[in-house]
Amino acid sequence: MEERENLFSSIPVCCCPHRGRGAVTVPIKKYKNVLSLLAFVAPALIIYSLFLLIPTVGGMYYSFTDWNGLNPNYSFIGLGNFIEALRDDPDFVNALLFTMKYVLFMIVLQNVFALVLAVFIETKTRTKGFFRTIFFMPNMISTIISAFMWTFVFSQVLPQIAEKTAMSFLDQLWIGDPKVSFYSIIIVSLWNGVGYMMIIYLAALQGVPQSLKEAAVIDGASPFQTFRKVTLPMITHAVTICFFLTLNGAFKVYEVVYGLTGGGPGRSTQVITMNIFEEAFSNNFRYGYASAKSVILFVIILIFTFIQIGVMKRKEVEA
Repeated sequence: MEERENLFSSIPVCCCPHRGRGAVTVPIKKYKNVLSLLAFVAPALIIYSLFLLIPTVGGMYYSFTDWNGLNPNYSFIGLGNFIEALRDDPDFVNALLFTMKYVLFMIVLQNVFALVLAVFIETKTRTKGFFRTIFFMPNMISTIISAFMWTFVFSQVLPQIAEKTAMSFLDQLWIGDPKVSFYSIIIVSLWNGVGYMMIIYLAALQGVPQSLKEAAVIDGASPFQTFRKVTLPMITHAVTICFFLTLNGAFKVYEVVYGLTGGGPGRSTQVITMNIFEEAFSNNFRYGYASAKSVILFVIILIFTFIQIGVMKRKEVEA
């Protein structure tokens, strides 16, 4: 019996016909899985390529030309559009600086207000759903409609409130004064966008273990110290996401400015997206030049995004 077992154990494994068949079928199964996944992804990939990827590449190509958007004949001018935009176009430079100012205010104020509201709502037990709905509702309204609503508020409601009460500071040229119109844009942008960031922070706060907070309280930490040393490091990933969304959205702002001021008075509140639209479709029909400005905006957003993500990811590792 032992000799028979030794005889069977000495047979090489590769001589078994079933082993070779399995080795062939495994790659075939993997190949079929890859094909099935590609079949599911293909419709979205095709639509993404047709409506975003190919136009983006085309816009980058046209940024090196003098195409007007209609004439099939155009010339390749190299970096001429980029040099003109950054050196000889003061309106574009002013719009870029105004956009930078807007982005800075939005990154700070929107995230601070959203986090404060999230912490406030998280402390409520019975009315949490009510407050969450109330503060999120402005985000459900179209941005352009919000801008038109606030135009009425700034021009009609606030002056009447200032007239009937002692709050005379409300009687301002909220839209007509260049010094004040910037803050009216900030107010409407915050009113419309804080609720979305608040939901993200709420989801992150609900993931913080309650035991850590209780341990900090037992050790004698104040509520502010508990938030700073325990809660905030635990929600750094949410801060990274909200900073990223705010940064990209603020650079691409258009509807709020268009609905409130239209870039005026004059060009004092014109953002870079309005300047690009005006160059391409409103006055000059310089599509190639507008494409160059779009590429400049794309590069700026890309640089700031990489810096922001790099800094915030480092903070997440440290936390």
